[in-house]
Amino acid sequence: MWIYQHNNWPDFSWNADVLAVKLADIRHQQGRLLGRMEAIGFDLRREASLRTLTNDVVKSSAIEGHTLNPEEVRSSIARRLGMDIGGLIPASRDVEGIVEMMLDATQFFSKPLTKARLFDWHAALFPTGRSGMHHITVGGWRLVENDPMQVVSGPIGREKIHFEAPAAEKVNVEMSTFIKWFESKFAIDPVIKAGIAHLWFVTIHPFEDGNGRIARAIADMALARADKMPERFYSLSNQIESERKQYYAHLEKQQRATPDITEWLSWFLDCLGQAITNADETLSNVLFKARLWDRVNQNPVNERQRNIINRMLEDDFEGHMNTSKYAKLAKCSNDTALRDIQDLVTRELFIQNPGGGRSTSYRLTADLDS
Repeated sequence: MWIYQHNNWPDFSWNADVLAVKLADIRHQQGRLLGRMEAIGFDLRREASLRTLTNDVVKSSAIEGHTLNPEEVRSSIARRLGMDIGGLIPASRDVEGIVEMMLDATQFFSKPLTKARLFDWHAALFPTGRSGMHHITVGGWRLVENDPMQVVSGPIGREKIHFEAPAAEKVNVEMSTFIKWFESKFAIDPVIKAGIAHLWFVTIHPFEDGNGRIARAIADMALARADKMPERFYSLSNQIESERKQYYAHLEKQQRATPDITEWLSWFLDCLGQAITNADETLSNVLFKARLWDRVNQNPVNERQRNIINRMLEDDFEGHMNTSKYAKLAKCSNDTALRDIQDLVTRELFIQNPGGGRSTSYRLTADLDS
């Protein structure tokens, strides 16, 4: 029996006493994080928000098995927010679509959630009218001829059904109820509301595809309302992606249970709490990057060196730097790369790692206080 087949659906209930301590801790974490962000100044705050939004878009797609180019995502977000970050690159239609949806949800969080707005989000996600090789209904609820709508895994003939959504003929009424609740002024903590909205929307599963990404955008919209600000400094999708198996396991367990959603909300709050904790790392990275460029600008480097430093500061840069990697990235000879590296070591911007010979490698300095 699915959750929506119970007589009291969608009259959700939960044990407030069980969740009280976790909710209070998250509220404290949110206040502390937003206080720290207020203290670092406008430019660094925008950089932190850009990093968070980029991560959120990339990871929300990764949860569904879609790989996006982080640089395309970052460029698309920066362009739409009017940020001058240099080195902007064109983005694919897939990237532009999910960025458009995520920014609409967070930057305009106070605008009402409506059926038309959800249809616009869905159309942005599927600009070609297809999901992979398959033509799908875009900008509209799923159709009766596509029933049953099931979440399955496993080889053909041995599929495992994880969830079966409500019949398509019920979707319009279900979504009208959901939207009315989401925009209601009921006395419910907005963080709890984000957790309920995520579960409720993905359970209705109103579209043929894209339900997970839209559910997470709705949750981010609710969290932006909770924070009363459009800037995002913590990424729920990033944390969900790191707990992907648990995420789907908790969803399936709740969708097979009753509308008492205490267990789901408990997991959601744990996940959100860890996401806020991880934001400290984003802030530290932004502050480190700012201090490093302050050091560089005191004694400017050449364009190749600047580009390499910038590349090493990106989230997806792996490992350390060596002569051949430098030459490849900077499109220069190995001799030129070695001279640039030695100059950066002299400036105390690069530090040589232990070891030598062909395995000689370098990392960015962590000591920026001198």
